Amino acid sequence: MAKGVPMLIRVNEWTVDEKRRVLGARLKELDDLETALANLEKEVVQEQQTAASAPDMAGFLYGNYACQVIHRREQLQSNIEAKEGEVATAREALNEAYRELKKYEVVNENRLRREEAERLREEQIELDELGLQAKGFRDRQ
Repeated sequence: MAKGVPMLIRVNEWTVDEKRRVLGARLKELDDLETALANLEKEVVQEQQTAASAPDMAGFLYGNYACQVIHRREQLQSNIEAKEGEVATAREALNEAYRELKKYEVVNENRLRREEAERLREEQIELDELGLQAKGFRDRQ
């Protein structure tokens, strides 16, 4: 068991790193979607300004554009909501992997403390034995 715990720690560290990478990727995807939505809103403002400057063409073209924008906005908002769910799931998976890693690290730290305490106890016994032997040698002289 003593040699297996460090191996479990390494495996769980790798798992935590992998979960961290997944979460980072999901956050990047979410940011990309939010940026696309913000860009769409800027585009709408520009198109509205263009339509206002040329009202004769705006009636014909802007209506179709507005319908497409509404559809794209709904699509982006739907994708953002889905991605937020994925982010929450990835965040929870990372938290779970981290908790699992911490369990093994605590077990390993406790084992190392016990081993050190045992080593110190044995060392003290040895020193006491040497002290008794030295005292016995002096008493005989």
